[in-house]
Amino acid sequence: MPDQVLIVDDDPTQRRLLEATVSKLGFSPLTADCGDNALKVTEGNLAKLRAIVLDLVMPGMDGMEVMRRLHRRGLRVPIIVQTASGGIETAVAAMRAGAFDFVVKPVSPDRLSEALNGALKVEALQHKNSLKPSKVIKIDDLVTRSTPMEKTLSLARKAAASDIPVLIEGESGVGKELIARAICQASRRGRRPFITVNCGAIPDYLVESILFGHEKGAFTGATERHIGKFVEADGGTLFLDEIADLPANIQVKLLRAVQEGEVEPIGSRSPVKVDIRLISATNQNLLEKVRQGSFREDLYYRLNVFPVYVPPLRDRKQDIPIIVQEFISRFAETMPGSPITEITPEALDLLVAYDWPGNVRELENAIFRAIVLCDRGVLTVSEFPQIRAQVEAILTGGGPQPASPMPEKSFASAIHHVDPAEAGYVSAIGDDGHVRTLLDVEKEMILLAVNRYDSQMSEVARRLGIGRSTLYRKLKELGIKHFDDAE
Repeated sequence: MPDQVLIVDDDPTQRRLLEATVSKLGFSPLTADCGDNALKVTEGNLAKLRAIVLDLVMPGMDGMEVMRRLHRRGLRVPIIVQTASGGIETAVAAMRAGAFDFVVKPVSPDRLSEALNGALKVEALQHKNSLKPSKVIKIDDLVTRSTPMEKTLSLARKAAASDIPVLIEGESGVGKELIARAICQASRRGRRPFITVNCGAIPDYLVESILFGHEKGAFTGATERHIGKFVEADGGTLFLDEIADLPANIQVKLLRAVQEGEVEPIGSRSPVKVDIRLISATNQNLLEKVRQGSFREDLYYRLNVFPVYVPPLRDRKQDIPIIVQEFISRFAETMPGSPITEITPEALDLLVAYDWPGNVRELENAIFRAIVLCDRGVLTVSEFPQIRAQVEAILTGGGPQPASPMPEKSFASAIHHVDPAEAGYVSAIGDDGHVRTLLDVEKEMILLAVNRYDSQMSEVARRLGIGRSTLYRKLKELGIKHFDDAE
């Protein structure tokens, strides 16, 4: 049976068109006419489901909410969102929320094929790389030029010198598990087990069994004895990620495990002694959770003996060039035959200008995707179309604002002395600090396109979304020198 692609669109005509296109591309289409039905379809079709083409604007549950619910359920197939020609801002928001790509209605078969094949190619290599053993991370391997991150690494070194509980705080994607592994590696338990548990990804009814274990026959379905993560980590380190998501009844049992150094498996008549180093992590404000009554105060103080804060990537943009080069080198090693060894200064400027709401994890995925889809020996701005769309939306005031003020000149620009116009940007603000006229912006955009596509006017017109005759008319009206076709 071919790989399946789910099409979610409330417009029956659009669904039929997409269904025909997906079939011609060799996939088996599934369809849903609304968000609720899309969630129902994905519940029973996970084995062969490879991608989702999702309309963002639908009555009832919109595409953004569908994405959020799918992610909460742990479904990680690539999602390609659809938007109308005037809905680029919504598409930008979807990309920031984790969509793989976006297409503008009505999408051509070639564009949809490009998006689907790119998504599947990236997904296949990600799965292949996920099966490889994790590289041993040392604290000294984590290089930084950022003062906040230097403080984090200094605290990590101190934490590694003892066995006291550590609480690592920071936004999603900043690398909390990486810091936890580095602390473990530098500690006396470095050669012992390092066991990870994502508390937010476990159903409430399974948390106790997974953490503390159960005896055979302890409950319906317990056909075998399970030792639990605490016993599995005995002698080593237990890393509890998303600790704020633990149910209240499990918080009580965790407190006892931390205080007494023992756990009681479900159905057991006696507790089991364990010797572990506990490291917890959260992307939430635990103290606020305590004030709200959803997290035990006594447990909070047991876990927060040695706090370590990992700053978001937007607060340490000096590190982006270092991190990018590290990812390029790492992916080159894992993909034999890949010619990619470097990135252009213009592309680096683009990456530094973006605020990375998904932090280092989002940057890693962007570099991985770019390397997989790049057919040259160097990464350029064209390998990051989604990032470029989002940066341009921010710079022109048409998209979500960055979480911190955008610097007037990016760090990479300061290093390479690159004019932003050379990187493929059209500024919305003039030298006088005022918004430029539409005429000026249009003229600059046309010139940029003509230069980018080497005066191949058919391609220039296609990329600008206008007819060739319209392009020549605008060239004349704007007083731009007539370009002969180089085709």
